[in-house]
Amino acid sequence: MSIWDRLGEFVTRVSSSTSSGVADVVEAVRTVFSGDADLRRRVAFSVAMIALSAKMAKADGIVTQDEVRAFQEIFEVPPKETRNVARLFDLAQRDVAGFETYAERMAQMCGSGHSNCVMLEDILDGLFHIAKADGLVHEREGHFLHRIAEIFRIDEAHYEAIMARHVNLGAGDPYVVLGIERGKPFEEVRKRYRKLVSDNHPDRLIARGLPQEFIKIATTRVAAINAAYEMIERGLRHA
Repeated sequence: MSIWDRLGEFVTRVSSSTSSGVADVVEAVRTVFSGDADLRRRVAFSVAMIALSAKMAKADGIVTQDEVRAFQEIFEVPPKETRNVARLFDLAQRDVAGFETYAERMAQMCGSGHSNCVMLEDILDGLFHIAKADGLVHEREGHFLHRIAEIFRIDEAHYEAIMARHVNLGAGDPYVVLGIERGKPFEEVRKRYRKLVSDNHPDRLIARGLPQEFIKIATTRVAAINAAYEMIERGLRHA
C-alpha cells in the first residue's frame, strides 16, 4: 500500500472526527499510526509538506498553475488521490492558525529535536522547489521560508546552502551549494562533494523517513550538487 493510500485513510478519518485544526492533525498522525514508527514518520513528512505548502501559498496571496504543477512534481500524486491531497491542502489554508504554529507542530512531529535536522531540511527543500516554480522566489515567500528555517532550527549556513540550490546567489553560488569556503584545496572540495552525494543518496533519504513518492526531492538536490561541483572543477581547471 502506497503512502497515498494511507494518507487517504488518514484524511478521511481527520475530516470526520476532528475540528480539523493543526493540533487535531498532528494528534491524529500520532494516534492513527502509533503502532508503526516508520509509517508515522512518512505520513508526518507528507502532511507537513502539504500543510506548509498550503500556508506558503496563502502567505504569497496567490496560487499559480506553475506552483500547482511543481507541487505535483514533488508529490507525484496518483490521479485517484488528488482529492484527498486537495482536502488536506484546503484544510490547512482554512485553518485560522498561522504558518508559524503549523511549522512548530510539524517540527515536533518530524524533527529529531536537534538543530539542522535532516528531515526538516528535506521539507524546506521541497518548499523551495514549489516557491521557485513561477521563475523566482517572491519576497513574501522568501520571508516565509527564512522564518520556517528559524522555527526548524536550521542555521544560516545550512539555509543558504539550501537556498543556493534554488536561487542564483551570484559568483559564490557553487561554493555555497557545497557548503565550503572559496579557496579551499580542490581535494577538500572533492571530499566535501563526495560526502554530500553519499548523504543525499535517495536510499539514505528514504531510510530517514522520506516517502518513496517524494524521491524527486533527492534527485533534484543531487543534480544541484553535481552541477555546483562541475562548475567549481571547470573554474579551477581553467584558472
